[in-house]
Amino acid sequence: MEKQNKMIDTKLDLSKVKKQKVVNVLIFPAGENNSIELHDALYACVNVRVVGASSIDRHGSYVFENYYSDLPLISDKNFIQKFNELIEKEKIDLVFPTHDTVAKFLSDNEEFINAKITCADKQTALICRKKSLTYNVLAGGDFLPTIYKKIEAFPVFVKPDEGQGAVDSFLIKSENDIPKIDFSNYVICEYLPGKEFTVDCFTDNKRNLLFVSPRSRQRLFAGITAQGQTEDLTSEIFEIAKFINEKIFFKGLWAFQIKQDSSGKFKLLEVTARVPGTQGLTRMRGVNLPLLTIYTFMDLPVSIEPNDYNVKMDSVLIRRYKIDYEYDTVYFDFDDTLTLREKINLKAIWFLYQCKNFGKKVILLTKHKDEIYSTLKKFAIHEDLFEKIIHITEDEEKVDFVNPAKSIFIDNAFIERHKVKAKFNIPTFDVDQIDCLMDWTNGGKIIGERNMEKTVSYVGGGITN
Repeated sequence: MEKQNKMIDTKLDLSKVKKQKVVNVLIFPAGENNSIELHDALYACVNVRVVGASSIDRHGSYVFENYYSDLPLISDKNFIQKFNELIEKEKIDLVFPTHDTVAKFLSDNEEFINAKITCADKQTALICRKKSLTYNVLAGGDFLPTIYKKIEAFPVFVKPDEGQGAVDSFLIKSENDIPKIDFSNYVICEYLPGKEFTVDCFTDNKRNLLFVSPRSRQRLFAGITAQGQTEDLTSEIFEIAKFINEKIFFKGLWAFQIKQDSSGKFKLLEVTARVPGTQGLTRMRGVNLPLLTIYTFMDLPVSIEPNDYNVKMDSVLIRRYKIDYEYDTVYFDFDDTLTLREKINLKAIWFLYQCKNFGKKVILLTKHKDEIYSTLKKFAIHEDLFEKIIHITEDEEKVDFVNPAKSIFIDNAFIERHKVKAKFNIPTFDVDQIDCLMDWTNGGKIIGERNMEKTVSYVGGGITN
């Protein structure tokens, strides 16, 4: 496949960035795979508070710190009243619907709901819900599959007009396979035997397509990608994304699925404006599309700076990641990274001990406002976890203390990551990305011994958000 070399301009005017108030985000329903992805993308963001709610209690109570399972179904006449009561109680600013039917309902009734819905508009929600309407709106695109009014050739693939993933879809290989069902609620299309990709996209509030990132679906479980990896963007896929973006009104994240026909040409399966369940693959490259969507709905400027590596994923009900980047030194922030809301960030401390097990150097690089050694003692964090402690003032730049040789940089502040990446082009990680640095083997073992020199420069300052 021809690799797409076109660069999308995503530069950010840093002068417009300022500290924002905490945004209260409601994820509904909050029990399925994509709602967990939304939680993982947003829970560690300092300026976002996540609330989950469902009508049917499933997995959400195991994940969400703030969770409600007693909402009525959207078909219930009291749903909007109860929904608004929850919105008022939790002071919700934005709602992320996680199902296409829910997205359509909330978009249709947005004028009666006391929070913003992260959908472009009700027409987009309708188009994404009905595949027949999707194909009609995108008529003229050479990437559309052949659609049959009736079964007149074999093999054909049949899928519900209103559905998602591969749920209730089936292949008909011969006349003997034709089930006795009403096909009026199904779409009959050509069989596509090749590779299947999901393509994550992002459109800003001026309809500019800022980001396109394909990922392969290599093994499926109940219609969800159980094994996959990020793939190079080709000109063919980019042109499909551009065509769809021109025909359908998007705001924030969206995605589409494509599959190769017998000649290797990609054809469209479906388009969605909700969060796909495996979008974490894209997030592990440093692109948090749910967070960027929140900023877009708040009319804030955004910048997209993916790390230059591909990510593979295999999941057995949980997700594990590997990145193809070798490092032996980690520059690690303190406030809102190693700690989170005045508590230890357990995932971060887990990662620090993992580094110690594998003999990787961790350098604490902080603008903490108090005396850092006293604060470490307060949190019972031993200073010997760090190869070095560098405590700088608010006026100093973290980037000036980084040696980029086989290093990575972890900091919750985008501006700090931006400066390091711009100067050294090494991978930088937000707190939510620590997942892709976790090693699930037996913890490794210490490689050699070091003289753990601890230094501190100057006490003072704080973090810049």
